[in-house]
Amino acid sequence: MLESEITLQIILIRPTPEVVFGLQKGAGNNYETVQKQISTSNDLSFTFSIKVKGDKAKEKIPKLSGSFVQGPADNKFVYIDIGTYADQSDTIWSRRLKIPLTGITWKDIDSLSGNSILQASVPGTGRDGGPNCATVKPFGGWHIKHP
Repeated sequence: MLESEITLQIILIRPTPEVVFGLQKGAGNNYETVQKQISTSNDLSFTFSIKVKGDKAKEKIPKLSGSFVQGPADNKFVYIDIGTYADQSDTIWSRRLKIPLTGITWKDIDSLSGNSILQASVPGTGRDGGPNCATVKPFGGWHIKHP
């Protein structure tokens, strides 16, 4: 049984300006928003670690866990809290963006070496011009980024 940690990085591409975005740590009503950033017109980046468990010989996909990981075993994801969810008081926005962790494979994890990380880029602005929310679509997946 392997247990290790990997580093993930989410890049929010040109999120709605003057809105606070942050990474959700914890679940339910017992969570905090960390790495809070107020958007300008630039991309925002969130870097964090998650735990990986499992037995490659027995399990098709790795088990992902940790304080940033949400959801049921077969549909793990990470939340980006937006606006009032990120403790911003002077905003009309109360949203969450769901970044899927599905698609992270043993091969991806085995390919990580040294300081390499898994990175996903997602649109920061939704079709309505406000912050992107709900599950990211289309989701381009996770890609290895070497330092």
